[in-house]
Amino acid sequence: MFLSVLSAAGTDPDPTKTPKPVAPTLDDAHESAQNAASWVEENWSTWLAIGLRILLIVVIAMVLRVIVRRTITKFIDRMNRTAQAVDGTALGGLLVNVERRRQRSQAIGSVLRSVASFLILGTAALMVLSTFEINLAPLLASAGVAGVAIGFGARNLVTDFLSGVFMILEDQYGVGDSIDAGVASGEVVEVGLRVTKLRGDAGEIWYVRNGEVKRIGNLSQGWSTAGVDVTVRPDEDLDKVKRVLGEVGERIGKDEPWNEQLWGPVEVLGLDSVLLDQMVVRVSAKTMPGKSLGVERELRWRIKRAFDAEGIRIVGGLPLPLDEGPAADPTAGMAAPSAYASTTSPQSMTASPIPPPNLSK
Repeated sequence: MFLSVLSAAGTDPDPTKTPKPVAPTLDDAHESAQNAASWVEENWSTWLAIGLRILLIVVIAMVLRVIVRRTITKFIDRMNRTAQAVDGTALGGLLVNVERRRQRSQAIGSVLRSVASFLILGTAALMVLSTFEINLAPLLASAGVAGVAIGFGARNLVTDFLSGVFMILEDQYGVGDSIDAGVASGEVVEVGLRVTKLRGDAGEIWYVRNGEVKRIGNLSQGWSTAGVDVTVRPDEDLDKVKRVLGEVGERIGKDEPWNEQLWGPVEVLGLDSVLLDQMVVRVSAKTMPGKSLGVERELRWRIKRAFDAEGIRIVGGLPLPLDEGPAADPTAGMAAPSAYASTTSPQSMTASPIPPPNLSK
């Protein structure tokens, strides 16, 4: 055998020449097929189990996601139907309007659906990776580091989002409320997860980031107070003033629509201040939230008409008429004519300058 190798090497003129590939024979193909068949026969059960497990995980995740999202949607629709059922009634006016309930329910539903989808699909993806026996510890560590980096870089966005979520869940304000957010004040037009839109008193639109709101004063929750200061002259009869104000409050409490907007009787609190030229009487009433300004204007209107009918003068009204005396002499305030007014008077001649002598003669 050794001699045959030497002879083959001696006969080859170029040892570096690549030998020609040998065509596979039928026996080689049969052997490869047997090896592949044996490998499949040994591992088909394992791969089939892994595939079925992945398919089961995906199917369960998708079905669970659909069920949870439909449940959330039905819950939100039920909230909207409840709001529409009480709309237009006294109870609906006291609670909240339909637009506010609709936007609040939609925002809550959107957040809940997104969170549910993220949790279900994320858990399914981790289970699929664990099925392939992949070590998830480095992946989770990398995801944690990336989450910290993204959260630090977009901390303002995260703050706005979280603040908006808690504002909506706690129902701090809603569409139609008049609020004072510190940086801006006005009527709430739209409540979002990142930005709240307000309409100011002059009609301007304010876009306030939820993360910038440090305090909120809601003027449309609970109840409001309508207060009117009535300023009268110091010589008016206080008993008469109190009686007239009580009659005005009793009448406005019986007339529509003020009887629905008033949550209590109009009370005359008494003298708020006493000065030399005026007295201030305080009138107050508890009203529906956001209706205090309208009640105050109506009270002022009725109080002015009642005072005019009773002859009660308020400070700043028409002056009292004075008794007319004899007509004054129009020349009494005129000064006597001066002697210097005439150029020919001795005083004017004496005061006139002496002309210079004529030197040409």
